Amino acid sequence: QVQLVESGGGLVQAGGSLRLSCAASGRTFSSSTMGWFRQAPGKEREFVAAITWSGGSTNYVDSVKGRFTISRDNAKNTVYLQMNSLKPEDTAVYYCAHQRVGNWRDPYEYDYWGQGTQVTVSS
Repeated sequence: QVQLVESGGGLVQAGGSLRLSCAASGRTFSSSTMGWFRQAPGKEREFVAAITWSGGSTNYVDSVKGRFTISRDNAKNTVYLQMNSLKPEDTAVYYCAHQRVGNWRDPYEYDYWGQGTQVTVSS
């Protein structure tokens, strides 16, 4: 079993920055993928970014490319999402998720989820 705990959310002005953290515990696999998703009120949960534990390969949704950076510290079992140049449309609950195999962009193919952390960007 894998447990995930997100932190680092908060309220920030447009153009500002936040760094989210996801601490993982339990039996993760070196071949697995960690992803960040977000869900705004009234909208479907959408893919934001993903990274593999072993090789560090990354993938991003087009709307955050050049602004967000996903990274990981294997020794600390922690994944980060650095968010710069934040926009009001980035406002959502952000979730960390774990995947053994599957489509990185499909939330239904992730097997463990954190509780989420709220990010609010004011204009």
